[in-house]
Amino acid sequence: MALRKRKREQLELWVATTDLPRSPGHPFYRKLNELLAEAGFDAWIEKLCEPHYAQEGRPSIPPGVYFRMILVGYFGGDRLATWHRLAVQRQPLAGRVPGPGGDG
Repeated sequence: MALRKRKREQLELWVATTDLPRSPGHPFYRKLNELLAEAGFDAWIEKLCEPHYAQEGRPSIPPGVYFRMILVGYFGGDRLATWHRLAVQRQPLAGRVPGPGGDG
């Protein structure tokens, strides 16, 4: 019995993220993003963290995004523990960050 050589169609290796379907997201996080945007949280936290970021080197995660990653890790539980741990390793917090009113 001889082996046949079949020509297979080569599938694409990469998938563009724009081709992937988007979920509507969770209502909690949609509302949280609205509230943070209304309060100007991202601009505030970037200004607060700016002295601690290096001017050279690889760009870091924006502080507002980092905050959201930690929040998702907190509410996500064990299934997001690995992702959360990787986020913390990439951008460790140094010390206490005071709240918008100046209190910690």
